[in-house]
This record gives sequence, C-alpha cells and structure tokens, in this order.
Amino acid sequence: MSTPAPDYSVPAVDKALDILELLADSPEPLTQTAIAESTGRSVGQVFRVLVTLERRGFIVRERGGGYLLGTRLFDLAHRHAPLRGLVAAAMPVMHELADQVRQSCNLAVLDGDRVRVVAQAESPADFGYRVRVGALFDAATTATGEVLAGAAEVVRADALQDGITDVVVGVRGVDGAMVAALTVPYVSTSFSTVAHEAVVDRARAAAAAIAERLGASSAGITKP
Repeated sequence: MSTPAPDYSVPAVDKALDILELLADSPEPLTQTAIAESTGRSVGQVFRVLVTLERRGFIVRERGGGYLLGTRLFDLAHRHAPLRGLVAAAMPVMHELADQVRQSCNLAVLDGDRVRVVAQAESPADFGYRVRVGALFDAATTATGEVLAGAAEVVRADALQDGITDVVVGVRGVDGAMVAALTVPYVSTSFSTVAHEAVVDRARAAAAAIAERLGASSAGITKP
C-alpha cells in the first residue's frame, strides 16, 4: 500500500487564492456573501481574508460593498525582470507597428495552459479592436497559443470575434526559443486603409525587431 502524500496546504492561503481567482474571473463586483457561497465557505471564514487582501491592495471594495480585483497582482507581475524586459523591448516597436498598419496589436506569453496578454498598442484610427492587458485565453484553441507552441506564424479568422483575422507572429529570444507572440487582430472594414498582406509583412518585421532588441538588451546594449 502506498503512503499518502503529506498535506502541506495552508487553509488561509488556499482561501486567499480561491478569492483572487474567483474575482479575476468575475465580470462584476462580488459581495462578501457571494464570495463565501462561490468558494464553499462561510461568511466568517472569508471575512478576515477579504480584510487582509483589501489592506494589501490585492482587492478593492466598491461603495456598494462589492469586491473587485485590484492592480496589485498586475504590479507584481511587471516587477518580474524577464517580463519587464520583454515589454520594454516590445512597446516602441508595437507603437510603430500600430501606426503603420492603423490597427491595434498585442503581445502575449504562455501562462500555464493559457496565453496572457502582457502589452497592447492602440490603433491610431478612429475605429479598431483592442485586447485588454492581462486578458487570458485558451492556448489550445487560439492562433496565439499555436504560435507560442512553436509555429512561426499563423493567419486565420478569430475563433471568438466575427470579422477579425488574427495575424500572429512568434518572437524568439536569444536562445531561439519562442518567448512571446505578437498579434494584430486585423479588422477588415472601410477604416482599414492598409491591405491585409501588408499587415502580415509588417507584423513579421516587427516581431524580428522585438527579437533583435531582446538580443541587444541581453548583451547589455540599449536600443533607441
């Protein structure tokens, strides 16, 4: 008979993580009662955890009493040196790409079995489509996930939004590994002044430019 693995769980930490994950997935504020019911705990069990999370800035309470996820997790994530360096290298290139193609663009990395958007550049046009920084998508069903799994580039209709073609190009690090995916969610309307083929070409060039900046940064060289 095999010996059961020791249980090293910490109930208070489990409760805090359950609450953070619940609020991250909720499209609207949740009351203390709703949080308790959704996590399978009593109001008394979640009260002290909510107070601590609010005091530390991980959650925010609205005037109506509902709780929202705060920006503390986002701030901590961006202190992580590899992610911070990636975003710093990518943003100037992404702004230039958005200006060139008159479309928004975003950068995503793998987060477990999902992809997380870590940077986004707005379209300068009056009309466009944007993806929120911090958004999570299923890696198995998205073009971005396919590229992060190793494909050099993918161009296909978006699985979730009609009328959008995802132009996704991989960004490789200095060791040749795929570190991020650059996506232009191309909107084909009368506002689209740059042809689809040109968008693909410029996305490729932008991904290569980000990779070059990452290599220069790793070598201790600052790219303008």
